[in-house]
Amino acid sequence: MELANRIQQVSPSMTLAISAKAKAMKSEGIDVCSFSAGEPDFDTPTHIKEAAKRALDEGKTRYGPAAGEPALREAIAHKLRTDNHLNYQADNVIVTNGGKHSLYGLMMTAINPGDEVIIPTPYWVSYPEMVKLAEGKPILIHTTPENGYKVTPEQLRAAITQKTKLFVLNSPSNPTGTVYTPQEIRALAAVIVETGIYVVSDEIYEKILYGDAQHLSIGAVSPEVFDRTIISNGFAKAYAMTGWRVGYLAGPKPLIKAMGVLQGQSTSNVCTFAQYGAIAALTSSQDCVEKMRLAFAERRTFICDRLNRIPGLSASRPDGAFYLYASIESLGLPSTDFCKTLLEEKHVAVIPGIAFGKEGTIRISYATDLATIEEGLNRLEAFVTARL
Repeated sequence: MELANRIQQVSPSMTLAISAKAKAMKSEGIDVCSFSAGEPDFDTPTHIKEAAKRALDEGKTRYGPAAGEPALREAIAHKLRTDNHLNYQADNVIVTNGGKHSLYGLMMTAINPGDEVIIPTPYWVSYPEMVKLAEGKPILIHTTPENGYKVTPEQLRAAITQKTKLFVLNSPSNPTGTVYTPQEIRALAAVIVETGIYVVSDEIYEKILYGDAQHLSIGAVSPEVFDRTIISNGFAKAYAMTGWRVGYLAGPKPLIKAMGVLQGQSTSNVCTFAQYGAIAALTSSQDCVEKMRLAFAERRTFICDRLNRIPGLSASRPDGAFYLYASIESLGLPSTDFCKTLLEEKHVAVIPGIAFGKEGTIRISYATDLATIEEGLNRLEAFVTARL
């Protein structure tokens, strides 16, 4: 069968490919230190699992509304109003099969062939590929470590054309851990209002912040930018619910209604009883989130200090998420070759920076235990030292 042109334009996810290879090596009995997946190593908190079990016992196993259980949509809207100062109601929210699916649904619903979508680099690997699937055109803005991998208002304004439909903002960022300050968010919001484009704010890591870093949802800046804002979020990172596949999108009602039509003809509802676990995540104590954040903070300190003692490598301290974005430029190796050889020789899995649109870098996830981090960095140092 001849494949559709659209799928032939899309690159496979390098993060999933390397994670799969690392898991396959582990299944063969190889001792692999994996820093590849953006997946917390914690189990889902007990009260969330218990809520899903109760839902099963109560027979909540049947088809539900394509846009999500009403109670969950209301809980999400309440969370957005109270935590993020975004005046959404339940019918401004659609529940999706993970945060990734919320963004895919957005692109398929809002982007026409030829529409331009502005994406700062380094970017999460799926952003440009989703735009391509929707037959849009990704417009990449290159950021620098000197500026904290942040796009400036001037860069954003210069990239906007008559074809620009959407700007993708991710703070805290995957892969860099960058967090835009409230002042920087306000400056970007001014450009959004001035130019009349839309912004989708991917806030999946909003709860994982360190030090003085603050998260400000761009839609909370003013009523004018709120009208042009779309929020993507989910339960995977903050609540260690990666396999549950529950995410959401919030935005203008016509968009949400249209996404409901798309889901009705594609996936239908998200797993019914999983949604009751998500309700418990939002409406119960948030102590579990803080406990995991503190563990990530400890790992962040250790991995930053240890990696920056390795000759030839360097990384800035991230302000959010659970990734270290390190430079390998001094070694002169393409990042794909670096990561492939590191996995084969030292059994350490990291992600090449080219997957995020920037060569000469690697992404290291510290969503794993300290013992694995220490051993993995010892192996990484041996690997790098042999090549200097």
